[in-house]
Amino acid sequence: MEIGIGLPATIPNAPAPQVLGWARAADDHGFSSLGVIDRLVYGNWEPLVALAAAAAVTERIRLLSSIAIVPFRFNAALLAKQAATIDHLSQGRLVLGMAAGGREDDYKASGVPFNDRGRRFVAMLEEMRAIWAGEPRGFAGAVGPTLPPGRPPILIGGTTDKAFERAAAYADGWIAGGGSADMFAPAAQRAREVWSEQGRDGAPRLASLGYFALGPDAREHADRYLNDYYAFLGPWAERIAAGALVEPQQVRDAVGQFEQAGCDELVLFPCNPDPAQVEALAEVVK
Repeated sequence: MEIGIGLPATIPNAPAPQVLGWARAADDHGFSSLGVIDRLVYGNWEPLVALAAAAAVTERIRLLSSIAIVPFRFNAALLAKQAATIDHLSQGRLVLGMAAGGREDDYKASGVPFNDRGRRFVAMLEEMRAIWAGEPRGFAGAVGPTLPPGRPPILIGGTTDKAFERAAAYADGWIAGGGSADMFAPAAQRAREVWSEQGRDGAPRLASLGYFALGPDAREHADRYLNDYYAFLGPWAERIAAGALVEPQQVRDAVGQFEQAGCDELVLFPCNPDPAQVEALAEVVK
């Protein structure tokens, strides 16, 4: 199983030198992917802009949107162009994770209806696929830049049957939004079943997220950040914070459990934006 690391671009007030230093350190320490989380009504960086910045200061590591919330973005052609641009900037390192999202405030702020986000998501996936295939859209022809393999690798998130069907129809795999390996395992099995039911060959790529903080103040960082980020979930925020990996052995145990559950890549997101956390995690998992 590969181990990726999240970019601290979701932690409010993380300064640019810190975030970009984190990206360089993640590249140097051999992590498989550098992930970003999407949210509109919060003090995070916009995820595609964050990945473009990371592309400029890294050379090897994959750049993963985990996930980008697609339906509150109005323009599928623009989103397809942004993704293609990041893929070119990074010389083919983009992995585009996408989902419908579940926070109504993000949709309200965008002026996009929340209740039809599933239908909108499918329509936008169809349009992006056509654009990446080079279909003309105007006098000058196709929307560029052209992607040599046709499109970046895609992961679809969500735990409904519709989400698993979208993953089988449009993607290379499925990504879990967080939680324990015990929560991941049955959802991953469902993703495999729908993949087979849809007639896809092979098996889907399966990924998941987690949260970590290491060092003497790890619990404080995890509680402060995760209780704030997930405050919209009420009492559930405390449960999410309590599940953060704050001891080296907790990280090792989680890695083993996710690998046993059939996860192909576990992406661990930080609760502390200090770039020293990158080396601390690398020492535990490498």
